[in-house]
Amino acid sequence: MRRQTLFLPTIVVSAALLASCAGSSEPTQKTVSSDSTSSSGDTSSTAESQEFPDVVDATLSASGDEFTIAVTISSPYDTPQRYADGWRVLSPGGDVLAEHQLGHDHANEQPFTRTGGTFAIPEGVDEVTVEGRDQDNGYGGATVTIEVPR
Repeated sequence: MRRQTLFLPTIVVSAALLASCAGSSEPTQKTVSSDSTSSSGDTSSTAESQEFPDVVDATLSASGDEFTIAVTISSPYDTPQRYADGWRVLSPGGDVLAEHQLGHDHANEQPFTRTGGTFAIPEGVDEVTVEGRDQDNGYGGATVTIEVPR
């Protein structure tokens, strides 16, 4: 697999997460950003030819034994009936560790970033992969694999 580091989206997502936590009394969080990894899915950039949404960045944050993830997706939105409607977090063995459902299209916001709720990652799992989902075509497209902060 080929890996590319995406610095600008990582900085933007990290800054947004830090800003949203300003003034909160939550525990200190460790944050790990992604190295992008393309899967075998269609990763073209036009809605007409792109079959699946692409995950373009992800930031995993740890607070104790709980994790949250901010995921940036580029979706081939072409109708209100077809858009990226979620993502999932997978272990290296393919176990689903978390799923997040999106309730509406993001046609005027591409790419877009959303944060999922807390979930557990088993001990011994050192990296996770994030995969996007399209309403019509299911899971596929470019994925992002990130290191688990411990």
